[in-house]
Amino acid sequence: MVATEIKNSLSRAKMSSFLQNIDALQKLPVADVADLMAELEDEHIAEILPKFKVQFQGLIFSHLPMVRQLGVFKILSVKTFAQVFETMPSDNRADFFQHLTQEEQSLLLPYISKKVREDVITLSAYPPETAGGIMSTDFATVQKNMRCDEAIQKVRCDAPSKKTIYYIYVVDEEQKMQGFVTLKDLIMAEPYQLVGQVLHTEFVFGYVDEDRESIAHKIEKYDLVAIPILNKEDQLVGIVTHDEAIDVIRAEHSEDMQKFMGILEANQEFDYMGTSTWKHFKKRVVWVVSLAAIGIISGIIIHSYEKALEKLLILALYMPMVADTGGNVGSQAATVVVRALALGQVTLRHWFNIIWREARVASLLAICLGLLAYGKVLFLSWETEIPPVYSLSSIALVISLALALQVVTATVIGACLPLLVKRFGGDPAVAASPAITTIVDITGLLIYFGTATFFFSI
Repeated sequence: MVATEIKNSLSRAKMSSFLQNIDALQKLPVADVADLMAELEDEHIAEILPKFKVQFQGLIFSHLPMVRQLGVFKILSVKTFAQVFETMPSDNRADFFQHLTQEEQSLLLPYISKKVREDVITLSAYPPETAGGIMSTDFATVQKNMRCDEAIQKVRCDAPSKKTIYYIYVVDEEQKMQGFVTLKDLIMAEPYQLVGQVLHTEFVFGYVDEDRESIAHKIEKYDLVAIPILNKEDQLVGIVTHDEAIDVIRAEHSEDMQKFMGILEANQEFDYMGTSTWKHFKKRVVWVVSLAAIGIISGIIIHSYEKALEKLLILALYMPMVADTGGNVGSQAATVVVRALALGQVTLRHWFNIIWREARVASLLAICLGLLAYGKVLFLSWETEIPPVYSLSSIALVISLALALQVVTATVIGACLPLLVKRFGGDPAVAASPAITTIVDITGLLIYFGTATFFFSI
């Protein structure tokens, strides 16, 4: 109870500070203001946001995490929020609209202008994983029969978002893409020159139904500020900007990492602090429990070699070393291959080259780690009691050999799993690190005890 009162007191103090410094805050970058406001409670954000100038309200709101946006929306009146909504960038506006329930959407639509209403409904119709789902309609267009001074005047009147004004797209009467000019082209050209005389007809573009990750990689590959998005009739319907591409790449990377670590993908935008303990549990439990069940095989293997352990108890001391080493090198190999596949550096056609390369790397690692294991056994176990028929050096040699074989097999397994998953149409990232660890644990125990029984006949 006391802790809650202290927290509320601090929150009220922050809110009071915000209200006293609205003018100063409006001079800061929008992202910084949003970061500061994100520390407040939703009701305090809802009280402070309308105090900013109209043109800043939507920009600040767009930079808040989605869970905070939804919380503030529920507090503000629909009429007040409509003003915030109309000043949001078109892509952020559509993204937020898609997170509302049908009832909330129907309540909001009557309060926004016809132009914004048509725009948000159109953009919201595209699946979020496509280019249409992340594109913006904040772009400028001109026609090639315009004079350059007329084109500049049109761009000035259209007043699109400042971050998208570098490229000006040239379309015909049917909105079909003809090419583009840069703002520099228009400024440097003579006023009487036609836009068609400075037109760039070779350009990179994407289609509305194209995967958003493909669009992001195009922006990265060609170092673009923005990329035009066309429909099937080659009409310009939107653009995807470089900052949206960064968000896509970051989201895809986070998704791949979650899959790789055996965490099930969430169906909604994931916020760590905003997600309940139960939801965190559900995202992780399936892989962990499944692999724990498979791990019973490891127990069966150890039980089957119980007599070998009785004769050479020293073998039990170095089982964790072999298992951990196999898990580490297997996860390393899988990570490298998954990343190479994601970046398009390799394809399934390169599978033999990948395995051959990883096997050579593993052989070098096996030599280093085998020598280290040999020295480790001699150093740590020089006082350990062993049967007189065996020598410590021979035991150390067998353990180091088993570890070396484990390094090679674990690396090859780690490299093969992502390729195998992709071959059958799955996501390579689901060759999760816990799965690799479990598999190489099993193979490692078989190699370890197999090697020991072969050399020592136990």
